[in-house]
Amino acid sequence: MSGEFTNERFPKSALYAAGALIGIAVLTVGSIRVGVLPAPETAPESRARRQVMPAVSRDFRFEDRADGALLVTDVIANKLVFIFQPGTNTGFIRGVMRGMMRERRLHEVPRTGPVTVTQWEDGALTLEDKSTGRILELGSFGQTNRAAFAQLLVPYQKGGSGVPDQPIIPAMPAPSSAPFLSGPG
Repeated sequence: MSGEFTNERFPKSALYAAGALIGIAVLTVGSIRVGVLPAPETAPESRARRQVMPAVSRDFRFEDRADGALLVTDVIANKLVFIFQPGTNTGFIRGVMRGMMRERRLHEVPRTGPVTVTQWEDGALTLEDKSTGRILELGSFGQTNRAAFAQLLVPYQKGGSGVPDQPIIPAMPAPSSAPFLSGPG
């Protein structure tokens, strides 16, 4: 190793600036925690303040079938309303539900309870687990993932068919020759 930098010193001003930045961050977070500063408003608090009402809301129970299908039951009607066949794009729904089941296990509440999917008048879509109090804003996961849950509410929208007579089996997505570049134009 050469001795070219043996007499160089790290600038003290950079250390002071980094220390000040860390100090400000710690003071800000601490002030919010103890109530000196107000916490940022959450999306549910914002909707309540603006008096945004649900456009449509439904309680569902999700279950994996032995063959890999995902079953969705309308809790109020006590009826199977969706069957996502094995191989369909249900990864996001399954991932969210696994996270919710893990949280239920941590809260020591039954894992069989329903979750509520709600489309709000302002366009927001939420998933709520009343047994744990967890609310997920599905729009924050991107349009494609949001659409995975939004399709569950289509029959219940104004002008929709209501509770389906037979379970809806969504079509398999068309295979793409360019899997990483597929999609509209």
